[in-house]
Amino acid sequence: MTTIQGAPDLGPGLRLHQNENTGGCSPKVVEAVRGFTAERLALYPDFTRAVLETAAYLGVDPERLVLTNGLDEGILLASIAYLLPRAPEGLVELGAPLVAPSGVAEIVVALPTFEPYLHGAKAMGARIVTVAPTPDFSFPADAVLRAVTPNTRIVYVNNPNNPTGQPIPLEAIRRVAREAAHAVVFVDEAYHDFMDENFLDEAADYPNVMVGRTFSKAYGLAGMRVGVLIASPELLAPVRRAMPLFNLNVVAVEALRAAMADTEFRPWYLDQARQSKELVYAACERLGLRYWRSAANFVLVDGAARAKEIVKGLQSRGVFVRDRTADPSCPNCIRITAGVLEHTRKAVEALEAVCAAR
Repeated sequence: MTTIQGAPDLGPGLRLHQNENTGGCSPKVVEAVRGFTAERLALYPDFTRAVLETAAYLGVDPERLVLTNGLDEGILLASIAYLLPRAPEGLVELGAPLVAPSGVAEIVVALPTFEPYLHGAKAMGARIVTVAPTPDFSFPADAVLRAVTPNTRIVYVNNPNNPTGQPIPLEAIRRVAREAAHAVVFVDEAYHDFMDENFLDEAADYPNVMVGRTFSKAYGLAGMRVGVLIASPELLAPVRRAMPLFNLNVVAVEALRAAMADTEFRPWYLDQARQSKELVYAACERLGLRYWRSAANFVLVDGAARAKEIVKGLQSRGVFVRDRTADPSCPNCIRITAGVLEHTRKAVEALEAVCAAR
């Protein structure tokens, strides 16, 4: 039997399980892709303009930025760079021991969490130190800092959190960055577009902070795989050494540039997501389902004893949601992408039908 890469294809239906932008991407991106000739497709990409334009768009120095093949690659590259037996020079200068006292590098991560953090650590043979969730899924800053030791190389801060959608107070991030000064504090802002604040604006004040961004969500480039890491040149140096020379393909590079040039698509989608979340909240209240208000483009819902039944019932109606019931950190939970209003209305209608069929 062949093992296939990626996530399984669930077939035709409304894809609300991967937090993709169901509104697609900017028409400018489609236009840029259609403009490719056979000759251009045969060439390796030139990153210069894309890097300079992305840096200007984000308001950072180009030397503080690398483009990655989705933020997933950025997380993997950080794992390769920082979870080897010997700490990189830049981290040693920040106070990290050259070799972890236990002999094994560690990451610290609060649960529930984005699985690629764990995958990268496992691939590098690092120890995963997890922090249990709080009852309301708020960020457990005290517990996270208690888990930090001289062995810690990376502390992951997922703001807002995936899968809970909970935002992290900026002061909590500042505190972790200050008190875990010998470790990379990886601030994952994949869903920052849906919030009113972010940490990137002040990240340069903390030499141990690395910020991760993606263009998959608000910009609709999930299929193109475009991410960004922002940190000091010293912190990015080992990442650059681990990074493939041409890690983005030539089409993705131009798609990124086109997406940033469109000033209308992103605000439209953000407004759609905001309204969609309110529809999901209202439906959950009508149906007596517990949920958590979200700072992202999805909503985590507690299906209680009927969670599996709800997932299967929605799937039978052509609506796919993320089944999180196997995660002990959020048992009985499902995650529903809340993006384009017409799609959310269909999902809510299906959810009400499933819950009514008892």
